[in-house]
Amino acid sequence: MNLPDPDVTPAAVDVASAAALPVAPASPPLRAARTLRRHLLAVRFVLNALLVLALLYTVTITRVLLIPLVLAAFIGLALNPIVAAGARHRLPRWLTASVLMLVLLTGLGAGIGALTQPALGWFHGAPAAIKSFVPKLRSVTKPLEAANRATQSLVGGPVRAAPTQPTAVAISAWDVVSTAPKVLAAVLTVVLLVFFFLIYGDSLLRRLVEISPSFAYKRHAVEIVRSIQVEVSRYLLTALLINATLGALTTLMLWLYHVPDPLLWGAVAMMANFIPYVGAIVTTVVLALVGLINAHELGAALLPALTFAGMTAIEGNLITPMIQGHRMRLSPIAILIWLLVWGWLWGIPGALLAVPMLTSCKLIAERVRGWGWFAVMVQR
Repeated sequence: MNLPDPDVTPAAVDVASAAALPVAPASPPLRAARTLRRHLLAVRFVLNALLVLALLYTVTITRVLLIPLVLAAFIGLALNPIVAAGARHRLPRWLTASVLMLVLLTGLGAGIGALTQPALGWFHGAPAAIKSFVPKLRSVTKPLEAANRATQSLVGGPVRAAPTQPTAVAISAWDVVSTAPKVLAAVLTVVLLVFFFLIYGDSLLRRLVEISPSFAYKRHAVEIVRSIQVEVSRYLLTALLINATLGALTTLMLWLYHVPDPLLWGAVAMMANFIPYVGAIVTTVVLALVGLINAHELGAALLPALTFAGMTAIEGNLITPMIQGHRMRLSPIAILIWLLVWGWLWGIPGALLAVPMLTSCKLIAERVRGWGWFAVMVQR
């Protein structure tokens, strides 16, 4: 006779017997509910995709309006700590903002006035510079041409020299006249928006907080707005300081290497460095071309570009991460994708504003419930 195992409990026997029973198929109402749920998820995915496409289309067709607004918002965030410091010392916000804007416009006007003449000189002298640059490549192209002729003679093909046609670069007076009002209107719009953001920005934020439904929402909104305002302002001022230092060092380096118009190329390096990776590569290529045009030896021609490449490598991999900290570091893949998207939507202004916008979105996503995944994905 088989006796029951004392170690096996009745509950275990019930579980084992239940597991041995065949699984009954789901009832028709349950299957219908699951099918409906899958269909709803598919519809939700399609609607979200359509919403993203609609937003991209809206951003593209309204870029004339949005680019000055976004640029003015970032400039206002960067300058707001100065106005706030003046308000803590009982200075009116309008007075501090007026003095700050006057100093800023004076500095920008002086810089543009100093750089306009060299830039126009390089632009109008581009055809002659290209003609003088082509003979300097003979030492590099002669071996390639000889190898090409030898290869063609071996295969029995005729040797033909490709005709060279100079490329004409010209700007008509109508282009300047038609573009100047648009540029002046955009600059005036940005200046006015920055001025009013500095004066009434805090009042606008307070009113946005006041319309929140409850005290908890108001406190949470105040924390988000203040933290983002402080951190974005700190990030923008730090990036501006780093890029200005890089531009000054580039100007000094080019002056020591006797490169013409070092201040112009230093300003180009400072502005291009706001576009990570791409800006440094473009500036290095430009400095290499300038060196090849002005120098007679290949080593001396490439020395400024190689020095600048070393400076940007140290700045991008050591100085900027050390100053900005780990929290502000972004993934290179996320930066390149963001640059590609906004450069495609807005052109050069979009590429310049891409990284500040990505940093701001990351800071906002860290504090908004349900969007923490975005901050994790774009963080390095």
